[in-house]
Amino acid sequence: MELHFLYGVRRISGFCNGYQGFIPKYKRPVVDLTPQTVSQINEAGGTILGTSRGEQNPGDIVDCLERMGVNVLFVVGGDGTLRGAHAICREVEIRGRKIAVVGIPKTIDNDISFIDQSFGFQTAFSVAADSIHSAHAEAKASPNGIGLVKLMGRHSGFIACYAALARNDANFVLIPEVPFRLDGENGFLAVLRTRVQRTGHAVVVVAEGAGQELMESATGADASGNAKLGDVGVFLRKRITEDFAAANLELNLKYIDPSYSIRSVKANSFDAVYCLRLAHNAVHAAMAGRTEVVVSRWHGRFVLLPIPLAVRDRHTVDPNGDLWMSVLESTGQPAAFG
Repeated sequence: MELHFLYGVRRISGFCNGYQGFIPKYKRPVVDLTPQTVSQINEAGGTILGTSRGEQNPGDIVDCLERMGVNVLFVVGGDGTLRGAHAICREVEIRGRKIAVVGIPKTIDNDISFIDQSFGFQTAFSVAADSIHSAHAEAKASPNGIGLVKLMGRHSGFIACYAALARNDANFVLIPEVPFRLDGENGFLAVLRTRVQRTGHAVVVVAEGAGQELMESATGADASGNAKLGDVGVFLRKRITEDFAAANLELNLKYIDPSYSIRSVKANSFDAVYCLRLAHNAVHAAMAGRTEVVVSRWHGRFVLLPIPLAVRDRHTVDPNGDLWMSVLESTGQPAAFG
């Protein structure tokens, strides 16, 4: 809308299924993005262009851009998408072409550095908070009830932390940034068992990347090169069940994994406004001749962040920071297990 109405751009193309959309062998369609096509997409979840995983050859991508006469490329995504954008910029530079590449931070994990929040994060933790509330209701309804909720967060536990704070129903939050032990007098299982015996129920929230060192390592990597994770939710369910059985205690455990139902919902009002403002700033940046940047809101102001800086390190929860301190104060859990 910004390109069409403010700058008079009349040919705007959408490449389907991420970077696969540029590669001829995949035969992905290229969509003509007119105002009529996109007018109601903010009312739906997911993406009208689709997505994919896996690295593609930047040379093939730039070949496609040249073949179609594209001189501005907007990439919408997270860490992997931005790394791909960086590789495209290098190829464009080598060829001496004038093609601007501008990134828009879209990842619910909120793990891109130097960005206050990525688009989608607020919606994700708001919906995740509802799952925690449901787990709490289920846990309280049964003797020795435990609600176990696994949320997304491979390397960063922001969704788990914020969702737990939003509802204040969680008694334990486990994230990748804070290792924990299961066994022993002060291990997680013993502390959880004591809590349930004392109050009759408990709610445990775990990020998908937590506790990987406690499980047998999963082998291989996904199409994007990320190491495959063990399923910490299923693992904890098994270990908690075994621990209560060994103590001859009744257990009513409800396991909730809302992962992809969280990612696919419609953006809430905050994220809808934030997305629009990111888009406006991305268009202004491209039309002003900027390239190899990602639009960021940093300390409340919209800025242009060099893509190499954005992908240099992953944004994670600081175990010594005020966010994690708030989680500890809200849940009442020990600062460490073990």
